[in-house]
Amino acid sequence: MRILVFSHKAEVREAIVNAIGRRPAADLDRVDYVEAAGIADVLSEMDAGQVDLAILDGEAQPTGGIGLCRQLKSEITDCPPIVVAVRRRDDRWLATWSRAEAVLVHPLDPLTAAETVADVLRARRVPAVNG
Repeated sequence: MRILVFSHKAEVREAIVNAIGRRPAADLDRVDYVEAAGIADVLSEMDAGQVDLAILDGEAQPTGGIGLCRQLKSEITDCPPIVVAVRRRDDRWLATWSRAEAVLVHPLDPLTAAETVADVLRARRVPAVNG
């Protein structure tokens, strides 16, 4: 599985990768990370179709992950799931507005971050049941 991590700050990308780890849960395969520092890199990776999950820094500059998430969800058919990382718990509603599947709050708790990512990845691999 391949996870895209976007932030203009290398230390934020590193914190996200370290919190989640290479294997967020025992029942999931090992994950590989691709890091993006700019919007062009994110768009290129997402357009290539090789991303299983994207984690976007809601505080990234000049374009934050919240607006970028909404753009990706609107423009990419079958957009992979996206998790938005925010600085304040009160900003969770913005991540929901962006249509993100989940939200992480800094400072990242490794157990919560890994569990959140694992839940989103599991939901992606379970086929939808049509009633």
